[in-house]
Amino acid sequence: MRARSLLLSTVGVVAVVIGVAGCASGPAADDGWTNLPTSGVPDYQLGGAYTPPDGVTIVERDSTAHPADGTYSICYVNGFQTQPGDGPLWLDDHPDAVLRDADGAPVSDPGWPDEMLLDTTTAAKRSEIVSVLATDVARCADRGFDAVEFDNLDSWTRSDGALTRSGNLALAAALVDLGHEHGLAVGQKNTPQLGAAGRERTGFDFVVAEECVTYDECGDYTEAYGDRVIDVEYSDDTDGPWSSVCSRDDRPAMTILRDRDLVTPSDDGYVFEHC
Repeated sequence: MRARSLLLSTVGVVAVVIGVAGCASGPAADDGWTNLPTSGVPDYQLGGAYTPPDGVTIVERDSTAHPADGTYSICYVNGFQTQPGDGPLWLDDHPDAVLRDADGAPVSDPGWPDEMLLDTTTAAKRSEIVSVLATDVARCADRGFDAVEFDNLDSWTRSDGALTRSGNLALAAALVDLGHEHGLAVGQKNTPQLGAAGRERTGFDFVVAEECVTYDECGDYTEAYGDRVIDVEYSDDTDGPWSSVCSRDDRPAMTILRDRDLVTPSDDGYVFEHC
């Protein structure tokens, strides 16, 4: 999670649009998800849902939103941290699922202080997290989304050692199973350090990456997932003209440029470009 726009749980806001062109139907021999697009134009609408621009074929939106008509639609769920505004839900009803420091205070993401880290350290805690998120995943499926991505998989890197990679991957595997049970493809969010483990051991079907061109990480994703990689670059952190990004041989086919806050087209700061 490098540059995720602030998501309010009461607002359906995320829309990543993934191209449907060339998609097959029916189970694949390798992972059962041949409906996943490997080309097309995605859009990333975390700051507010809006009618996709012409040519967009893939859209990701929050679990509280509805999918964009006529697109391959991905549903956003914060899988490893609490959503802004959802503190009372977790602290009052599921206090043991929130990571605590030595003094018993909830641990927040340093970059997003209104999001608390969820505690993935034991099987019981992970099971409780899955039981809470099951409502969101079921809503994604019921509303007609094609896929779900669980954000903040790499929360262990922001926990000062309290969380572990293995604990987070154990939760990830349970969330992948949950998504598949509802007929949804499941996406890995960022976390290039997993290499092929995200697909081979955890079961993810595709990747939504942020700034893999900027940070020279695209190869880590494409080596594991091939063409099933969606990359979002940000306009305040891209050197040179956008055409120079599009001309690179090592960028994923589904690469777009967005403004950092992922605002809607009615905002002066709105940026959307695609290759």
